[in-house]
Amino acid sequence: MMRPKLAFAMAADKTRHVFDAEALARLARGCDIVRAEPLEELSSPEARAILGQIDILVTGWGCPMVSEEVIRSAPNLKLIAHAAGTVKFTVAPAVYEAGVRVTHAADANAVPVAEFTLASIIFANKRVFELRDRYRADPARRSSYALMDEPIGNYHRTIGLVGASRIGRKVARMLEGFDFTVLVSDPFVQKGDPITANAELVDLDSLMTRSDVVSIHAPSLPSTRGMIGARQLRLMKDGAALINTARGALVDEAALIAELMTGRIHAVIDVTDPEIPASGSPLYSLPNVFLTPHVAGAVGAERLRLGQMAIEEIERFVAGEKLEFEIEPALLERLA
Repeated sequence: MMRPKLAFAMAADKTRHVFDAEALARLARGCDIVRAEPLEELSSPEARAILGQIDILVTGWGCPMVSEEVIRSAPNLKLIAHAAGTVKFTVAPAVYEAGVRVTHAADANAVPVAEFTLASIIFANKRVFELRDRYRADPARRSSYALMDEPIGNYHRTIGLVGASRIGRKVARMLEGFDFTVLVSDPFVQKGDPITANAELVDLDSLMTRSDVVSIHAPSLPSTRGMIGARQLRLMKDGAALINTARGALVDEAALIAELMTGRIHAVIDVTDPEIPASGSPLYSLPNVFLTPHVAGAVGAERLRLGQMAIEEIERFVAGEKLEFEIEPALLERLA
């Protein structure tokens, strides 16, 4: 049996560390790597010549859309292994129509997002960011001690998870070791779902009302755009925190800013819509906002996990084994 031929398509400046020398050597044991340097475009004669040779295309952040035209240039293509999360902006319907199988590493990217979320929950309940600011402004600690005497902290708190996605489920499992009540709201979760063993299934309004921390883990779909709006935010307890590591479009940003400006709630925001807030946005300066530049997912050495998962899927494919993270076309609409 001939060894499958493989190439990469991704933006090199966005995917450093995804495939290190050891990972490439492991891939080379089962595949012929036509070109180790990733293609950053798929339309030039050079790119089309490479596409014409390959059986496997490894994609990642910054990969151009694999369109019908690209598929015509890759008649032998059988597998797209996406070494990142969502494939919505990478895989056109023509890919499935041509019988090409698709797998992704979203489960690997979910690990650091869940870790970031757990840290954010603990810090939000402890009011760590506010305590930092108080300490800086008042080294004598009088204002810090005053906040410490309020009912803050991580004992007997209620955590609401909006969305039982792979990340939401990882967070729910992490929370099992704490003295938390965990709520989950997701229209696709039914009674008996494994997540309900340790989390109470509630509607969104109940979750917003009861939670000390609300953490968003829903996919970005037309039906979920702006799902957290002014009404939902007003339901939150005084002093509660909102964490968003999912997609900025899930939250009505104007409504969120208006609520934050009252000082009634606080927020940990890793994603916004647009991706970079407008210059002068209050999100940059509000004292009750901890704003990060979309870093909850894999960064630096964490990206090695993405490559590892893609390699494992490729090895299963080459061995004729069942793929663990294959994306069926019917699931695309519900994925982030």
